[in-house]
Amino acid sequence: MNVLQIIAGPYFAIIYIVQTLKQFAGDITATDLAILLIWLLPLLFWLRKTSWGRKALVNSVPRRNNMPLYLPFIPLFLWFGVIQTAIAITRELLPDLQPWQNAFMDNLVLCIGAIVVMALIIFLAQMTFARRLKGFGLGVKTIHRDFLAGMGNLVCVWPLVMLTIILTERFGQLIWGRGFHLQQHEELKLITAYPQLPLRVLIVFAAVVIAPLIEEMLFRGMFQTMIRSFLEMRISGFAIRNSAWPAILITSGLFAVVHANPEHWPALFVIGACMGYAYEKSGSLFRPVFIHLFFNAANITATLYGA
Repeated sequence: MNVLQIIAGPYFAIIYIVQTLKQFAGDITATDLAILLIWLLPLLFWLRKTSWGRKALVNSVPRRNNMPLYLPFIPLFLWFGVIQTAIAITRELLPDLQPWQNAFMDNLVLCIGAIVVMALIIFLAQMTFARRLKGFGLGVKTIHRDFLAGMGNLVCVWPLVMLTIILTERFGQLIWGRGFHLQQHEELKLITAYPQLPLRVLIVFAAVVIAPLIEEMLFRGMFQTMIRSFLEMRISGFAIRNSAWPAILITSGLFAVVHANPEHWPALFVIGACMGYAYEKSGSLFRPVFIHLFFNAANITATLYGA
């Protein structure tokens, strides 16, 4: 490699980076950036106060339990395996339904199956957590505080979620071309495609009530607790003294990848980390449930309003 190549290499790299950033910025205006930065102020203040999150969960105590490693996978298998099989069987038994009726039956089976799985999770939590359901995070005395705190948590993390969505779409356009756009969630497609009231009511119920409850019980309540307990046992005496953040990040990754649309995974990871943090910080499972509920409700409201 000669001197000219050594000098020219960084120069062309800088030019490429600048051009990429210009393309990446697209039609984002200075006003958009200013609003985003102002909205990010509470999050930036939290980062500064907690030394970039390192001190945020130092007093968070692991939930005592005797769950074996395989236990959370039982309701996960039922949720994503057996219920999907039941939906396929229902379609075979009722082949002559209209498209919106098929969507209604799919969501009805999904809701019924989710209630059964939630009952199983509650039973398992009752059997394996030291303080039973209260130790699991289902103490009802804090619901009113969790409602308000969940709303505040979502407001604080919302600009970060939106920024993640923007970055995902921009990077997707750089890689796959300007035609790349994030696809709507399947349920949001259904709610805009079919105006029938019974279907819309059922989808709203499934997205705003059923999904937040079962997914937070499963991922935050069971998987995050199991992973943190396992890490606490394995890393004792090593540099990592608190396994809360590793458990949150691992669970958030699992939470993201079980969803169907890969382009949604970055944003789902961010909102999952927010819900995982809220669970560890409060000890209440209702707080991430409310964050999840408000997040889904906001997306449905925006979709219906836009439709």
